Amino acid sequence: MPGRKLGVVKLHRILGVGLWLLSVVASERLHAALSPEKLYQKALPSVMLLEVENQSGERFVGSAVLAHANDVALTAWHVVADARSVWAVFADGQRVKVIGCIDHSGGRDLAILKLEKGLPRRLAALCRELQPVAARAYVIGAPKGFDFSISDGLISQIRSVNGVVQYQLSCPISPGNSGGPILNSRGEVIGIAAWTKSDAQNVSFGIPTCEFMRLNFSQQPRTWKELASMAGTAESAKQSEFCHSTVTESVDAPEAKSFAAFKKRLSESVDQSVTVVLEEKTRTNTFTFIVR
Repeated sequence: MPGRKLGVVKLHRILGVGLWLLSVVASERLHAALSPEKLYQKALPSVMLLEVENQSGERFVGSAVLAHANDVALTAWHVVADARSVWAVFADGQRVKVIGCIDHSGGRDLAILKLEKGLPRRLAALCRELQPVAARAYVIGAPKGFDFSISDGLISQIRSVNGVVQYQLSCPISPGNSGGPILNSRGEVIGIAAWTKSDAQNVSFGIPTCEFMRLNFSQQPRTWKELASMAGTAESAKQSEFCHSTVTESVDAPEAKSFAAFKKRLSESVDQSVTVVLEEKTRTNTFTFIVR
């Protein structure tokens, strides 16, 4: 009998070790890096092209990702800051109206959007932890309007820009990428694309997902009309202080190389919100104002 009990104990230990090994293998498979092809297939259903019409009737595109709930999207605030209407378009052709903004932070260039209806089985997986420097990163968006394009690179560094933690990325980012998801090698959203240095190659920046946790996901969304009524107020100007895309797009344009061209551009932007980034040797200042 003692020998039998000893045998049962050994069997239990072997079974326990076996179950532990199986759990380790399962965990490794769950967290294993995906091939770029599989990563794109996994993430694509959650990615959307944003068709934005601003208060002046101009139209342009940005990007966003469905996350947190099946009728909630994350994007960059500068993409929708002056919106009059917004539509989300998915890679399979489905179009959904974006009815407003749940919460936003101009200082962090973040916005939580509310869709007109929920879309099941499209939610992106979120990773709220900061990723290490040199980790692989992927960006999906619409650079220069070329929708649902993917690019890859590395997290070059983690920096504080104007007091906001940001990823510096080697992934190419262009106007139209703004608000699109930054993904890790498991296809999880680790941030959103925000802006890029116009006078450098592959020096781009994104806002980590953890920064969205500072916003209020539970409050009622403001319509675009309500948000427009805030334009020009001190609060609105303060919340728009980090809108880099206007600067990036204008500086990238050949005609914006001179101050005269810049003044001409301003004269064409009457009653619009304009953000200017002044870069000096030791500091960077951002100014937002309404052109009158």
